[in-house]
Amino acid sequence: MRQDSKIYVAGHRGLVGSALVRSLQKRGFSNILSCTHSELDLTDQHAVAEFFASEQPRYVLLAAAKVGGIQANSIYRAEFIYTNLMIQANILHYSYLYGVDRLLFLGSSCIYPKICPQPIKEEYLMTGPLEETNSPYAVAKIAGVEMCWAYNRQYGCRFIPVMPTNLYGSNDSFDLENSHVLPALIRKFHLAKLATLGDWAAIRRDEARFGPLNSDIESTLGIDGELANQQSHQKDPEVVVWGSGMPRREFLHVDDLADACVHILSLPEPEFVRELSGQEKPLVNIGAGTDCSIAELAQLVKEVVGFAGAVVFDSSKPDGTPQKLLDITKVNRLGWHTKISLRDGIEQVYEWYKQQVGEK
Repeated sequence: MRQDSKIYVAGHRGLVGSALVRSLQKRGFSNILSCTHSELDLTDQHAVAEFFASEQPRYVLLAAAKVGGIQANSIYRAEFIYTNLMIQANILHYSYLYGVDRLLFLGSSCIYPKICPQPIKEEYLMTGPLEETNSPYAVAKIAGVEMCWAYNRQYGCRFIPVMPTNLYGSNDSFDLENSHVLPALIRKFHLAKLATLGDWAAIRRDEARFGPLNSDIESTLGIDGELANQQSHQKDPEVVVWGSGMPRREFLHVDDLADACVHILSLPEPEFVRELSGQEKPLVNIGAGTDCSIAELAQLVKEVVGFAGAVVFDSSKPDGTPQKLLDITKVNRLGWHTKISLRDGIEQVYEWYKQQVGEK
């Protein structure tokens, strides 16, 4: 892949897409193509067709998707399956029609069965029932994987689905209603620390940047009523974590994921053909290779943020899949290995978070 090759990053403003752009730029790729939603609605087939006809990118990184945590997946089930199916179908089909050389389709480890041997190998796909809380999203992503395989077999395309584990990083969503577990924990612990200090002005700045707090969050922070009139908290702040804390999860910094994706996209032709294009069902897991319990994760975030109060686990909330750890043998064989430890990554994200709300 030449450094002046036209590379289209779909979803360049999101957590994954923005990291892909940073990784490409760091490696010297200068012809990066991107569009905002207002410029190009990826669910609009006609608009996507016109875009590919006009721009004709040689490489595509498909990171655009509707994503969210357990709560968002439970509430917006129709939006999750419809939006993701439409985006994938449009971009994959027109990548074929306009002769894209290579495409990486960003999936998710939730495509694998809820109860699955650990670590999860690529061949375990569709060997058991999915986790119910996010099945619409998972089904959409499985359809994307199947579409890549179908176009490869029928038309000789080089569409490679890559399945990342749970991701985190700068530019993530910290909305407490819809975000994933790690950014939600960072924000909850940070707000609890501010409440302990009685720094209501900082809490207001946080709300202005990352969205309002609901009554449940205000209650756990010891806030009663409007922040503008609050002089002291009504009880000691605590952080409530959804579920029992027992499920185990693997977390990968998004900059590591981006590095892996660009590495795969840039593989020399003989190696790319031998390792990926020559397989009937090319699929690549991308993960850190280690996991931790949600309780261990909460303790780690608590230490990084510096909150000294209590942590409460709400077992009335769903746990999701008991364990999800990816087998990363294939991507390691392709020459990529993770670089950012979980603690270092959380510290990095927390520093970014504080910068967003004007704190040192």
